[in-house]
Amino acid sequence: MKKNVLSFAPSREHTLDSQLRFAIANKRLIRFTPESAERVAEPHDYGLRHGTPKVLAYQRQKAGRKDPQVRGWRSLEISKIENCVVLDDTFTGTREAADQRHQRWDVLYTRVDHPT
Repeated sequence: MKKNVLSFAPSREHTLDSQLRFAIANKRLIRFTPESAERVAEPHDYGLRHGTPKVLAYQRQKAGRKDPQVRGWRSLEISKIENCVVLDDTFTGTREAADQRHQRWDVLYTRVDHPT
């Protein structure tokens, strides 16, 4: 082992950070459990908002339901996301309309690219 290098197990936050960055970069859906209801979503933006780490995601499913009432944009606190899994399923990219304004972020870590 090298001197002055500490080995450590990655924390939950580090693992979730890596998963979110990978999912956004590769336009992959995520499945996770906030507040005990499993959800499937498209992660679009990830960063700090009002000092809190958050992900802006388009929710596709909640507790197995896919109807219009459960679909839509969600701003999720990272600390409330549990059991995150990056799925093999992909999405096309941004859902941005020409006149749409993005949320303001203190720090934006990553954002989904426009479709190519």
